[in-house]
Amino acid sequence: MPSPSKVLSVQELRKQYGATVAVDGISFDVGRNEIVGLLGPNGAGKTTTINMVLGVLEPSSGSIRIEDVELSRRRSQALARTNFAAVYAPLPGNLTVQQNLRVFGLIYGVKGLTQRIEELLAQFDLVRFRHVKCGVLSSGEQTRVALAKAMLNRPRLLLLDEPTASLDPSTARDIRARIREFATQGEGGVLWTSHNMYEVEEVCDRVLFVSRGKILLEGDPRRLPQQHGKATLEELFITVAREPLALEQA
Repeated sequence: MPSPSKVLSVQELRKQYGATVAVDGISFDVGRNEIVGLLGPNGAGKTTTINMVLGVLEPSSGSIRIEDVELSRRRSQALARTNFAAVYAPLPGNLTVQQNLRVFGLIYGVKGLTQRIEELLAQFDLVRFRHVKCGVLSSGEQTRVALAKAMLNRPRLLLLDEPTASLDPSTARDIRARIREFATQGEGGVLWTSHNMYEVEEVCDRVLFVSRGKILLEGDPRRLPQQHGKATLEELFITVAREPLALEQA
């Protein structure tokens, strides 16, 4: 059977806490070999959406399919095809790089784990840090370890929440290149959140602007600003953050 063209399909996803609606009936897809940017101001619903896709939060309603697997019905099977990295979710600092990769590899049931760890240590330039505790690594080194962990199970869907925040420009460029390589050369897709609009333009094939729990705009990040009378993606982002109703009515 051929693999489905969509690695993620979200339909009418909603998350409500009492009277507060954090995510309000959003629908979107991530295609194979595609990087989709999920953009919006703080509090827009981006991280809540990612946490529902990860199975950390249960949706109030709606559906999430990872490839052709319904998350609510076959959670373990769906999540086995997924992985995640974020700068605010560092790996245990008291474990070495190799120990962290082994522990998470066992959690994910990675076959040929020893060989897979060696591949990732080489791919992310971590061989010399294999016996170093993660807690003493620089932020850039920790990010590389987190991405190596996120690649352990060769995920079909890679979720990245601000993966290059706080990194220096050179390290961030290297990380972007590695993620781009993952998306273009494998069978996976990426859902990426970032507040760095330069980065989004460089990396993402498509962006979704979220405001107040709804998708307000969608399109090519290099063309979308002009379509809405803005000179740059950053200007469009600011408008979404400050004047979302003006865009909804446009």
